[in-house]
Amino acid sequence: MPTTKTFSYNSIDGNGRRTKGTLEAPNEAAATHMLRQRGETPLELTEAGRGMNRELKIPGLGNKIKLKDLAVFSRQFATMTSSGISLLRALSILEEQTTSPALKRAVGEVRSDVAGGVSLSSSMAKHDRAFPRLMIAMVRAGEAGGMIDLALEQIAASLEKDTALRGKIKSAMTYPAIVLSFTFVLIAAVLIFIVPIFEQMFKNLGGKLPAITQFLVDASHNMWWFGPLVIGVGVGASIFYKRQVRASADFRLKVDQTKLRMPVFGKLFQKLAMSRFARNLGLLLNVGVPVMQALAVVGETTGNEVINIAMKDVQAAVRDGHPMSTALRLHKIFPEMVTQMIEVGEESGQISQMLDKVADFYDREVDSAAESLTASIEPIMVLVMGAVVGGMVICLYLPMFTIYQNIQSN
Repeated sequence: MPTTKTFSYNSIDGNGRRTKGTLEAPNEAAATHMLRQRGETPLELTEAGRGMNRELKIPGLGNKIKLKDLAVFSRQFATMTSSGISLLRALSILEEQTTSPALKRAVGEVRSDVAGGVSLSSSMAKHDRAFPRLMIAMVRAGEAGGMIDLALEQIAASLEKDTALRGKIKSAMTYPAIVLSFTFVLIAAVLIFIVPIFEQMFKNLGGKLPAITQFLVDASHNMWWFGPLVIGVGVGASIFYKRQVRASADFRLKVDQTKLRMPVFGKLFQKLAMSRFARNLGLLLNVGVPVMQALAVVGETTGNEVINIAMKDVQAAVRDGHPMSTALRLHKIFPEMVTQMIEVGEESGQISQMLDKVADFYDREVDSAAESLTASIEPIMVLVMGAVVGGMVICLYLPMFTIYQNIQSN
């Protein structure tokens, strides 16, 4: 089998638009041929890994698949299958078009498995880091019911909504993050460049510095080791936190319980969890996944360990013949509106439709909460930055008054 190489390209498509990206081919001629088959005219083609185009690979980075890439993959997959394109051909096209290296590898291995007679859901299950469990369960249900195109359509819609929702949450957090980062940079700049100037001036004028000003001077002297220490501790704590979240269910539970009890953000986290719970459960039931299996999958896909534990209790109650709504009422995380809507769905036999309405409601609630949060955080962050900068200025000029009084007394 010939060795494939990765090529970076710039080209013009049939509509005259410039495009760029990467593709894999045995050689430059084959890469050019592949571009022309797509209807693109290559302008520049360079083998990755040579000269200034050499790829920089950092261990642990570049292997994570973004939700946005997965949403685009799912939409394209759904569109191709609903158009009558076979699974193998669709997977081959997707493998070629996917820009995420990790997703490209996973799709390529799934295509090989499917070509060897393995079912799509079973081959996707081998790559649980690339494909969410919710997606695998829905594909399996779609295969069993002979409606895999419908399952892929609903997966795509769900991932697109989840992507949009995460985007709004990130947008709400962007401004505070920028202001905090700028504040830390400003503090470091004052300690490194401004405080030494004032310190020399104070030495020339004489007199004892106030305690708070002396603290700034000492902090300036120790910045060379204290700054890297703070950064190192922060990075270490972040790595430890991520590892604990992945490895320990008890740790995840404590973190999620703390998030839900937070004064401002707690309600937002609860609404986000309710939206994912209702959306995922509704999707699974709609494509024919059995209730017990759906509850197990939902518990692991909402990203909240409190709901995961609740789902285990609900599974046990449903197994004993109790309604789902009755079991949900025993857990405070589920608002009364959610349990009542599910109860109505159970009585009318339209539980998946009711869950979709609940998800839509909480999607709107999350949007509104994110906007309100952004509006309320902006003035608070400005006040915090002003207080920090103003406090440092006061601390630096405070000795001036003492020195001036000493001069007057003499």
